[in-house]
Parts: sequence; C-alpha cells; structure tokens
Amino acid sequence: MIVIMKAQARMRNISAVIARIEDAGFKVHLSEGEERTIIGVIGDGRPIDRDQIERMADVERCLPILEPFKLASRNFKPTGTTFPLGDHLVGGKEIILMAGPCSVESRSQIMETAQAVKEAGAHVLRGGAFKPRTSPYSFQGLGEEGLEYLAEAGQQFGLPVVTEVIEPALVSLVCQFADILQVGARNMQNYALLHAVGESQHPVLLKRGMSSLMEEWLMCAEYILSHGNTRVMLCERGIRTFETYTRNTFDINAIPVIKQMSHLPIIADPSHATGKWEYVSSAAKASVAAGADGLIIEVHPEPESALSDGVQSLKPRRYAQLVIQMKAIAEAVDREIR
Repeated sequence: MIVIMKAQARMRNISAVIARIEDAGFKVHLSEGEERTIIGVIGDGRPIDRDQIERMADVERCLPILEPFKLASRNFKPTGTTFPLGDHLVGGKEIILMAGPCSVESRSQIMETAQAVKEAGAHVLRGGAFKPRTSPYSFQGLGEEGLEYLAEAGQQFGLPVVTEVIEPALVSLVCQFADILQVGARNMQNYALLHAVGESQHPVLLKRGMSSLMEEWLMCAEYILSHGNTRVMLCERGIRTFETYTRNTFDINAIPVIKQMSHLPIIADPSHATGKWEYVSSAAKASVAAGADGLIIEVHPEPESALSDGVQSLKPRRYAQLVIQMKAIAEAVDREIR
C-alpha cells in the first residue's frame, strides 16, 4: 500500500503517519516529490486499516499496490528515478554509455581501452576483476589487482567505473575501487549478495538472469531497494532460448515494458545479448530507439587475443563509429548522448 499525502503536507503530520505505520509492525519508505510525499508501506502481507490512515491529518488517500514488487513499481514512484553519476544524470534525458573490456587483463590493456572509450564518448568505464565463468579452467580475473588497475584508469581519464561483485564478502572491497556494483546474470537471485549490495548504498547495475521473468528480475531489485538503496539500474542482457545463432536472445521488448512497470533506469547490454561483435551495433542502435537509459558495451583493443569474450567485443574504432550513429538516433527519439 502507498499513502499519498496532500500537497504541502506538514512534516509533523507526515511523521505521525510514519509512526502509526511503524507501530503496526510495517516498514516505511519515503518518496518525496516536488509537490507530494508518498509513503510506501512494506510488510509481509498482513492487512492494515486503510480507513484509519486516511482519517489522519494531511493524508489525501491510500492506494493498494497489486504488484509484488512494491518499491520498484511505478505506482509507488510515478516519475522515473534519476541520480547523478560523475558529471552525468542516470535516468534523465541523457543516455549513459558504459564501455570497456570484459576482463581487466593488465594495466596497459585497461589504460589503453579507457583512453579509447573516453575519446569515443563513453561516460563510464567497465571491466571485470572477478569473473564467474562456466568452466573452472577459464580465466577468472585478476581480483584485487584488477580492481586497482580499473580504478587507476578511471581516475586518470575521468571515468566512473563499474565492475562485477560475485559474493557478499567482496562487497566492501569492491566498493573501495568501483563507483557502480554490477550483479551479474548468474547472481541475479543470489539473495545474500542482493542484501549486501543494498546495504552498501552504492549504485547497483542488476543484470537480468539467463532465464528470468521480468517480475522475478524486479523482485530481485526489490531486495536492494528494501535497504533504502534507490540507485539501482536494471540491465537487459538477453535471455536463454532455443536459438543458437546468437549467444542469447535479446529481449528488446523488456526495455519499454520495464519502463512502464518500473521507475528504475534500464541499461541495455548488446554485447552479451548477441554474443558476436557483428551484431552488437545493430542491437545497440535498436536499444536507443526502444528507450534504453544507457548501454554497456564491451570494447577491447585486440579482441582476437582477449582472455574472455573477445568474440563479442568491438574494437575502439568501431565503437567510436557506433557512438556517432547512436547520437543521431537519440536525437530522433528526443534523447541525447553528450
């Protein structure tokens, strides 16, 4: 349920409503807009006396939220979530570009890539220091050494960095080096990890699970939001289907559907969605047209020698060309890439 306060509601009356709800054993989440304050009532499904709440001073009305994802729902927060990231605003008119290699392989590699994507127009540097892989014999990342290289590259070229965290025990370490915590597809339903990144209050990029429903995805975002961490981005990276000609099936439908269901920004990952560099540009441009709030794209100076996912990585020159093309599409749909 949400409690909608009247315009210009007095703070003492808002506090009184919060106290009444908490006394009944529920949690409260505030959404303070320019005109109204909305109080989200979060609990375990027990009933609450709506009539009693509606009779309180400065309460306009109470509305039930039918979706199981209460805090992620547009019923709870009708306007889209925005938050600053470096010199840019996530979730606004601007489309945020994240780019970099799948894995941080060496200091020279991440430095070269960071310079290239910065010059091409990227706003955020991506790179994996911890890599959960299908095979235990594949490259697993450089760990803390990779985090140090990634953070150094980000600082040198003025780029916030995003990297994956794979277990709760590593959250505090990764927070020291990264500006955004990525929860990968394999960990979307790792609830201990979701609690940990929520408690960190760090921005989070939550990737959709390989075979996950949109509702399941949003429920995982709910875990993070339940800790008061509102800086959550959803990432569509394709889902597993019967098709074998691409790595995954890019569910571009998810972009407009999620934007209607939820106030959270949505980022597209055409690299993992297609799995082949030849198709990345087309999927990226389609994502812009569909309304994505950002894109995360793999870029590597020498994809043929990459230690992971080289087959889906763009070379810097191709990435620079793609950014120019995406800018034109962004303007056509009343968005911008600065």
